[in-house]
Amino acid sequence: MHVVVGSGPIGSNVARILAEQGEQVRMVTRSGSGPEHPLIERVAADASDTARLTELTRGAEVLYNCANPKYTEWADKWFPMNDAMIAAAKAAGAVYAITGNLYGYGPQPDGRMTENTPLAATGRKGRIRIKMWQDALASGVRTVEARASDYVGAGAVSTISAVLLPAINSGRAAWAPGDLDAPHTFTYTGDMARTLVTLARDERAYGKAWHVPSGPAISMRELAARYCAAAGVPLVKMHSLPRFVMRTAGLAVPIARELAEMDYQFYAPFRMDSSLTERTFGLTATDLDVALRETAAAAEITAARRM
Repeated sequence: MHVVVGSGPIGSNVARILAEQGEQVRMVTRSGSGPEHPLIERVAADASDTARLTELTRGAEVLYNCANPKYTEWADKWFPMNDAMIAAAKAAGAVYAITGNLYGYGPQPDGRMTENTPLAATGRKGRIRIKMWQDALASGVRTVEARASDYVGAGAVSTISAVLLPAINSGRAAWAPGDLDAPHTFTYTGDMARTLVTLARDERAYGKAWHVPSGPAISMRELAARYCAAAGVPLVKMHSLPRFVMRTAGLAVPIARELAEMDYQFYAPFRMDSSLTERTFGLTATDLDVALRETAAAAEITAARRM
């Protein structure tokens, strides 16, 4: 039996993969949401309630952390949830598989990141992710973290959901907070889910962080062109939003402040090297156009997602 916390694009994909392989899955969310499948049990519970989560995880082989608090809630929600999941996994003797990101590295001089890049983030969200990982490692639980760059895929919170879809739906130009021509790695949500399931089953992965197989870095301008082609809509005109705009807005708007903290990812090259994971586990990235067609097919769901 596997416990999956969170029913967003990653958690739902993990649950489906496991169920399709004949595994019993218990999905834990506040609302009791998740995919419908005979082997997926959906439970409404607070993942920060250690006693309740420990009860729900009893007998589990793996506990997957696929939760995704809103940016403005990270400081309040992440540590209680992470602590509860560590405790639940430890009580069950389960593997703790974490959906991670690249925030802990912080800005890099050349924009390139491998699994050996030091965790040197100075921003608040980066420091939160560093402590979550360090706490998991220090717990004695068999743990692994799959790290991805910005997502593409149905329902993913991304440049597409935040910038492109509003412009397409309004018939106006898109204003993107970043250098439109800087190379940037994008990760397909389906590849994150497959990587998590693979790592959780392989003892070679434990105690380490691994980068999710992702395609070559491309610019936001190219991403927009390829998405519009996949969606069969006219090419959206793109403009770069000056960096000071979001930072100024952040003085009064909390979500703008949170986004501005991470803007270094888009105003300079941002490349994630996933070759180690690919060589070690034989995984490959899904073709980007496949991911974009999936995203376009679920445009309404994707547009409704918020950071």
